[in-house]
Amino acid sequence: MAERIQLIEAELDTLYIISQVLNSTHDLHAKLQAVLEILHKRSGMRSGMITLREIESNSMIVSVVHTNGGGKFTEPVRYNPGEGLMGAILDEGSTIVIEKVSEEPRFLGRLGLYDPELPFIGSPIYIEEGDTIGVLAAQPDNSQFLGERARFMEMIANLIAQSVKMLRVIERKQRNLLSERDQLKQALIKNYSFENIIGHSPPMLKVFDLIRQVAKWNTTVLIRGESGTGKEVVANAIHFNSGCAGGPFLKLNCAALPDTLLESELFGHEKGAFSGAVSQRKGRFELADNGTLFLDEIGEISASFQAKLLRVLQEGEFERVGGTQTIKVNVRIIAATNRDLEEEVTKGEFREDLYYRLNVMPVFMPALRDRTEDIPELSEFLLGRISQQQGGRPLEIKESAIRILMKHSWPGNVRELANRLERAAIMSPNGIIDRDVMVSTGLEDEIGTAISHKPQKSPAIDFNDENMDDRERVIAALEQSGWVQAKAARLLNMTPRQIAYRILTLDITMKQI
Repeated sequence: MAERIQLIEAELDTLYIISQVLNSTHDLHAKLQAVLEILHKRSGMRSGMITLREIESNSMIVSVVHTNGGGKFTEPVRYNPGEGLMGAILDEGSTIVIEKVSEEPRFLGRLGLYDPELPFIGSPIYIEEGDTIGVLAAQPDNSQFLGERARFMEMIANLIAQSVKMLRVIERKQRNLLSERDQLKQALIKNYSFENIIGHSPPMLKVFDLIRQVAKWNTTVLIRGESGTGKEVVANAIHFNSGCAGGPFLKLNCAALPDTLLESELFGHEKGAFSGAVSQRKGRFELADNGTLFLDEIGEISASFQAKLLRVLQEGEFERVGGTQTIKVNVRIIAATNRDLEEEVTKGEFREDLYYRLNVMPVFMPALRDRTEDIPELSEFLLGRISQQQGGRPLEIKESAIRILMKHSWPGNVRELANRLERAAIMSPNGIIDRDVMVSTGLEDEIGTAISHKPQKSPAIDFNDENMDDRERVIAALEQSGWVQAKAARLLNMTPRQIAYRILTLDITMKQI
């Protein structure tokens, strides 16, 4: 009786220690090895072995073994379902107790560890009923109380099962996250491919040739152009089609922050570096290591900060604000500005050495007024994006609206065009943007005297085009004839009375000349 009580106390103590081990932060292999060592030292369960089922092959592989030599074995040992005693435990899903190893014909003895004159206990490790994932086995040092020892082994197997289950859940989540990350990266690369930059005009074709070439090199790029020309889109395309595509891509608008915050944002800061710095913080340069950093509005930084930025660009090293440790990084810089940096260098407002460091490979983005032939394609693309943002509402733009868009000088470039199209989409009751809808946005009034004082080159119109409906055909003829009904009638081989009737029935708003 005393021996039984002593055994139970030892097993309870062992259970407590094993539960602590399995809840530790060590990797699974180290935890399982520690479990077998504890069983050996504290409960007389010698030569412990844990086998776990391989998901791919459904066979069991010996994961850990404890012997006096430290539990090392050179080659992997496997058991197929139904093979030997281990395979039987896996198939039956229940504990098997052998009173004497030498009398059990199913015992294969592949590890050569077990005393043939002693008992053997093997318990299944299962996450839930019918899902056995492995076997916990060990050899008691004597034949006493085998029933109690079998129940004890089952308890240990249950603890191991929970630990393995948690690990597999974590591994599955990690695999899902990695898969999702890879899918997002592929989507980003697809979204920012060169083919997704809209434009087939000669100025844009030059830009395409240049950025395709520069993307192959890990060199600094300076994107020049007016506000709203798509400098950030080009920066995205360069990064996601370069050798840095697998690394981080961080962006910062230099005009949005004062010098003190800009320094902390780019270089990071140490704890206590200034009031409010309650912890260490990495800067954009450090976070963008082995990737790309896009510095927008680079022409807005002050002269004092230009010197600090120059050192990072030249040496690739810096110190955090309030720190003394020099940090080296490998970051590709893409900068953008709408300023005339050459003039600012001449005036002494921008450092000449920083200018040459940034202007290694300049890319000039053309203004929208210099590539009006891209407006139809840009309009279709922007409307598609607006439609997606509004839950898939169908939107269509007519040729008559396109012709008005092509007469505007677009000082705000593509950003202004997107703004105007969104306004037109809102004001269109049926999702069809024609001339009247575009006029209702006020664009024609803004064009105003620019049209009358500046000769307009009207594109040739085919009035017999089958894709043009009657309303669009009449509007095109009126525009071609300067909104003189008699001239429009001649273009359409109609009488003035016929075209007046068409204007009335088609609900065309006449422009007052």
